[in-house]
Formats: sequence, C-alpha cells, structure tokens
Amino acid sequence: MTLTDIPVSTRVTDLIARMTLDEKLAQLVGFWVDQGDEVVAPMAGEMASSTAYADATVHGLGQLTRVYGTRPVDPIERAAWLWDEQRRLVRETRLGIPALVHEECLTGLAAWQAATFPTPLAWGASFDPELVEEMGALIGASMRELGIHQGLAPVLDVIRDPRWGRVDECIAEDPYVVGVLGTAYVRGLQSTGVHATLKHFVGYSGSQSGRNHAPVHAGPREIADIFLPPFEMAVRDGGVRSVMNSYAEIDGMPVGATPAYLTDILRDAWGFDGTVVSDYFSVAFLHTMHAVARDRGEAAELALAAGIDVELPTGDAFAAPLADRVRAGLVDEALIDRAVRRVLTQKEELGLLDETFEAPPTSVDLDSPAHRAVARRLAEESVVLLSNDGVLPLGAPRRIAVIGPNADSAEALMGCYSFANHVLAHHPGVPMGFEIPTLAASVSAALPDADVTVVRGCDAEGDDRSGFAEAEAAAGDAEVAIVVVGDRAGLFGRGTVGEGNDVASLELPGVQRELVERLIATGTPVVLVMLTGRPYAIDWALSGDGAAAAALQAFFPGEEGGSAIAAILTGEVSPSGHLPVSLPRSAGAQPYSYLHPILGGPTEITSADSTPALPFGHGLTYTSFAREGLTVTGSVTSGGSFTARVRVRNIGERAGTDVVQLYARDVHASVTRPVAQLLGFARVDLDAGAEATVAFDVPTARLAFTGRQGTRIVEPGAVELWVGPSCAERETEAAMEIAGDVHTVTAADRRIVEVAIER
Repeated sequence: MTLTDIPVSTRVTDLIARMTLDEKLAQLVGFWVDQGDEVVAPMAGEMASSTAYADATVHGLGQLTRVYGTRPVDPIERAAWLWDEQRRLVRETRLGIPALVHEECLTGLAAWQAATFPTPLAWGASFDPELVEEMGALIGASMRELGIHQGLAPVLDVIRDPRWGRVDECIAEDPYVVGVLGTAYVRGLQSTGVHATLKHFVGYSGSQSGRNHAPVHAGPREIADIFLPPFEMAVRDGGVRSVMNSYAEIDGMPVGATPAYLTDILRDAWGFDGTVVSDYFSVAFLHTMHAVARDRGEAAELALAAGIDVELPTGDAFAAPLADRVRAGLVDEALIDRAVRRVLTQKEELGLLDETFEAPPTSVDLDSPAHRAVARRLAEESVVLLSNDGVLPLGAPRRIAVIGPNADSAEALMGCYSFANHVLAHHPGVPMGFEIPTLAASVSAALPDADVTVVRGCDAEGDDRSGFAEAEAAAGDAEVAIVVVGDRAGLFGRGTVGEGNDVASLELPGVQRELVERLIATGTPVVLVMLTGRPYAIDWALSGDGAAAAALQAFFPGEEGGSAIAAILTGEVSPSGHLPVSLPRSAGAQPYSYLHPILGGPTEITSADSTPALPFGHGLTYTSFAREGLTVTGSVTSGGSFTARVRVRNIGERAGTDVVQLYARDVHASVTRPVAQLLGFARVDLDAGAEATVAFDVPTARLAFTGRQGTRIVEPGAVELWVGPSCAERETEAAMEIAGDVHTVTAADRRIVEVAIER
C-alpha cells in the first residue's frame, strides 16, 4: 500500500489540505487527562508526557485516553465534563475536530459502576460465540451512551504458556476458538457504533518462558498458522476497524517497527483499512526498551513507516519529537498525511465530524438487568466440572464449610482488566459500585436451610498457616467442605496473575495446596473450586487417594460468578463448560499446546512427559452423552468443503448441554502436522433421552497450513476425523480423502465452519 492510495472522502481530503503540521500531528496522539499516581499501564509513570493538557490541545487532539477508566468517577458527572470538553474542541480549535474517546472493555466497560462480565478465558470455556456477541453488544451500548467511540478489546493472543500472566485476558490455546469467539465480540461491540481494537498484533503470547515483554522466537510457520488466523478472521469476517500492535519482538524485530506485519500482512494481504493504534508507550519503547531507535523522534518515524497511525496513550514520540524530525527534513510529511487520512476517516465513520454534543446523558444504567442476565448465563456456561465422584450436585446438606482465600472475596471473581482489580485497588474504601455476591454469600443464599460456616484458612499469597487449624476444624464439623482457592488478579507484582504477573511455577500460589490437602485429610468430602486466571497443575487433586471429591474450574466468572457456581453446586444448573486450554501437568512441561506434532507429545525417547493432567476440550456434566455414527463425505477436492454428521444422545436422567467437538488429523503432509486439530464445535441442549444430529459444513481451508514455500495451502491426502468429549478421546471416527492438486488458500476461501443442529 503506497502513501497515497488510501480512499478518503472529499471532506477528509479538504481537511488535510488545510492542516498545518502541528494540526496533523495533534490528530495522531492521545492525551491522558487524568493520569496520576495510579499505575494502570506498564511503565506509565516513567513514560508519560508532562505536557499540560491545555497546551496539548491547542491544535486539536486525536484521542482522549481513559476518561472514565483511570479513577473512580461518577459516570454522569464525567459525561458532562466530556461533552463540555468536546464542545470546546469544536469551538476553540481552528478546524473544530472532536477527540475520539477510547476505553478498556475486556470484561465489560472498565468504568466505575459498570457491569463486570467473565474474563475472556471464560468465554473460551463456554464455546458460545452467540452469547459472547450478545455481551459485546451490551458493552458497546454502555460505551456509546457515555460518548466513548473505541474499545481496546478483544485480546486475540493464542495461549502458548500458562506461566504468562496475561493468560486470563486470552480466550483459548486453539486459534480457531480464539478467532470465532473474538470475531463474535467484535461484531457485538461494533453493532452499537463503537470500534473494536484487536490486541495484540501479533505474537505477544509466544514470549520466552512465559515472561511479559520477553522476546518471541516463533518461526514464520508458527506465526502464520497459530498467531495470525484469529486476527485474519476478525479482519475479514468481523470487519474490525482498529488494531493494536504487540510489544513483542519476533526474531529480533519489534512488531511496532516492522512493516511486514502492520502493512504487508494486515493491510496489503488482508485488506484492513482501519486505524492501527500503538499499545501504550510502545512507540517510545522502540527507543527505550528495544533500542532500535536512537531517540523518540526516530522511534516515531519507524512506527509510522511500519504502519502505526496513532500513538497511545500520549504523544511521547508523535508530538514534539516527530515534529522536530519533520522540520529537520528527516521524515517525509507524506507519512504523517497517510496516518491522518486514516484517523480522520475513522472519525468520519463514527460521526464525530458532524457531532454537536448538545446534551450529555442525565442518567445511565451500566449494570442493568440485561447486563446481569448475560453475565449470569456466560458464567454458568463457562464453569468446567473437572472431576466428580458423585458428591455433586449437592443434596441438602445441613452443615457446610466454605473455606479458602477466595471463598468470601468479590475481587477473586474478576480478572486483571476489571475496573475493580485494575483501578479500584488503588482506591481503598471506594465501594465497588455494583452488586457482586461472593461465593460464600451465594452458597448461603442457595441453601438457606443449611448452617454455612465461612473460614479463610490462608491468603492467596504468602506462607501464613495460622488459619489452618480453624479451617480443619470447620471442615471436620461439616458434611461437605467447599474449598475455594486460586488467584487474585492484579498488575505488575500486585496479585498472582494478570499483566506483569508471570510465574515460574504452576503450583497453586502460596500455601493453598497444603490447605487443600489438609482439608481432604479430615475425611470430609471436599469440593474444590478454582477461581483462577490461568490453569494450574492440580493433578494431585483430581485422582488418587488424596483427591478431592469433586473439582470445578472457573476462570474469573465476573459479577454473577458466585451465584452461577452456587447454582451448579446445588444442581439448579448442570455444568457445560469445557477446557479452552490444557490443564498442565507441571511448569516444566511448558510451553505446551494440544496442537503438537508427534514429537511434541510423550515418546519413548524422553523421560519427560508433557501429557496434560486434563486435555483441551474436557468437561463433565450431571448427565451423560453418547456421540455416535460420525459420517463424512468420502472424498472432497482441495479447496472445497465437506459435511460431517454425528448423532448425539443424552443417555442420562436429566437435561444437559454437550459441546460437540469435531477433530481431525492430517495423516501425512509435506511438513509436520498436529496429532489433533479442532475443526468445529457446537453447543447442543438436550433433554434426558433426547437426541440430535449435528452437521458440520467444513471448508478444507480449516486444514490449511504453511507449506515449504511459505504459502498457506491445502494438500491432498488422507484425513482422520473424530468426535469425542475432548481432543484426546475418539468416541466415534471416520476417514476421508482430500483429492486433486495442492490448493493455495486465498481471501475467497471460507474460514468459518457452519453448523446445523437437526432434531
């Protein structure tokens, strides 16, 4: 894409022709009006510009950074300020261009009093794109009502190593699941007129040893076949309007300074015509952290040339340092013009160039019954029953002990990018702003006739065991002990998981494992509930003499998470979540993905076993399903599509939901291929004794890979297919042959598997 071939309207062309250099650069930066002592972005205190706001807006402004999401502000009062400020920009700057307002919205709008939904890892566990889209639309409506135009979500990084602290922001370890659910979120958010922003393009989650900001050593095939597909789906199928660059360096090349990613692939190959925004401070990082630029002016030039259009959250590089470089004749102003065209076109799309900002909202409900209903459904669908010896669902126990550091904690239900854990943690004493019952409170409400004792036992972190004796006594006196352990999300060392909270071990933090083991030793049936932002190595609790009676995995299930888990414990709701990431055996087995070739799994030539404790796709219910009679088109031409049908029967005694999973293996190929690959999935609700046939219409492009020549292809040959309760179990199998010549994948190839449920 050249510097001049971006289609723009006559209005935008006229505006640019009238602009001075200072006015152009003003449109390419954000300003963080409220930034204070709160550390809500990496290295914010060190990197933020000290330029006064009044000075920064003399020539206009591109974006306002986190107007609602930096500190707890009353939404209505803040909206009044924002409308006044937008009117000022329209009246008092020469060209009268309003600012675009962006906010975080990963688990809901990150603002005080706004609903908090389950974290993205829980979206993955639900395998429910329709519900994720519904959630996105609710979030977008709240944002639009408050004058917000762009949301910094979803995260489309594919999980490669659970030691990485940002796993709770990710959806799954399978690129297709990430792409389908992430695209659903994009569609929902953008249906309201708010632009979604894909994060973090590209390769960020492949960091060395699971360390945040560490180098990425992925080869071009892994980039093309694992990391890029979710972004391509969201661009081509979701029509996303904004993308954020990754902090990562890939093979020594920082993404923020690499046109091969931000221009050649994103724009030229995929046709993306929206805006690329920098991750916070990532332009300056080209100088300060990557050391590929001598100063911030050169960093700005590298970023612009690569394809970054807007510097967030402030103008550390795109403002004065870039202006100086242009005036010195070192940077072609055509680079600035290209980015300004994209920015003004985005503002025109959003209606900002015609907005008069007449009346701010005088009332707003950011946590309406509709928000809570979707939050409840998504929480229910995302809880994974890992094991169960029959203790669940609970009957009518008279004495229950609810024990553990997360038993009576609202914060433990929310992820790192929730407003509560991201911002309110810096404001002790400020109320949450919405209702979020803890699991202990929810169990008491669900079982009003039971005597419920709540004991902390230990903290999420640290080695204090002083509460063990009380916890053991409470468990010993109870008929059942619900032991609630896991994470506390936070930032940069504050907490056990979240941005900057990477770990070397996948054991439960602190002394939580010891607490659980001592409670199991009391002889009272223990129901282990995991409230976490990553999967932990808990194989010791799943089987054997010292195992818990049952184990539930909940990935930060949000404001209705406590109520949802209580409903599952009591049997009001049957669990239907499935693992979107393998449950690890140990930290030493990482990085691990179920999408491994033969030599990536256990073999006789190594004593190290990477087999996970539980496989991708695993999830139990309170009923039983039989998957039978998989049939598939006998032969299909490469580049075509085929239909696979499977019958699913509920052979248990109560209604339930099965997540039907269709897997494949390319038996022989010109490069090594995974031993299992998810092709498609479907949630199927069935009453006891009922059955349905699920038909998957699968494009052969789902079996595409990067061949020896560096292009994505579909090769002819034999393919094994199966359906089972996880990637590791072949309950019903079929075989097919892809015929014809090698097919080179193009933009015309369908990427999505279409599903029909025939009852």
